[in-house]
Amino acid sequence: MLKYVNTGIVFQEIPDEVTLAINISNCPCHCPGCHSRYLWEDVGIPLDTNAIDQFVDQYGTDITCISFMGGDADPKAVNQLAQYIHEYYPQFHVAWYSGRIRIPSIVNKSDFDYIKVGPYINHLGPLKSPTTNQRLYRQLTDGSFEDITYRFWRKPVGQLA
Repeated sequence: MLKYVNTGIVFQEIPDEVTLAINISNCPCHCPGCHSRYLWEDVGIPLDTNAIDQFVDQYGTDITCISFMGGDADPKAVNQLAQYIHEYYPQFHVAWYSGRIRIPSIVNKSDFDYIKVGPYINHLGPLKSPTTNQRLYRQLTDGSFEDITYRFWRKPVGQLA
């Protein structure tokens, strides 16, 4: 069973989205240098369709995206919640931040609008570092995924977008 510890409305996790980030516990990745070590333990509140309904009731007019931050211990459950959101709340995009190198084959990637993959490796840096090993992908209308990691990298002062 998925459990979450907390949530937050964030503006930097998914470009061009106001995102409800749901921090999922019981992370099996245990990346050295992890900034969210409190998510390593199996603690928190059950994350199920009732919780999603409550989040939508509470934040629905303030957000454009719902992101699962973790869930690698039960990727099938993350996928089921993504399907639920797309079916019952199609106005929201769905994102998943996974610490794995690859998304497991039991997951239907097309159920996600955004997928971040890659463990945190301290010397390579987070998504905002051009040397990062992590990648954020956005699903295109044809079902393929485009690497949009570069959107996190700052442009030199004076350079136009």
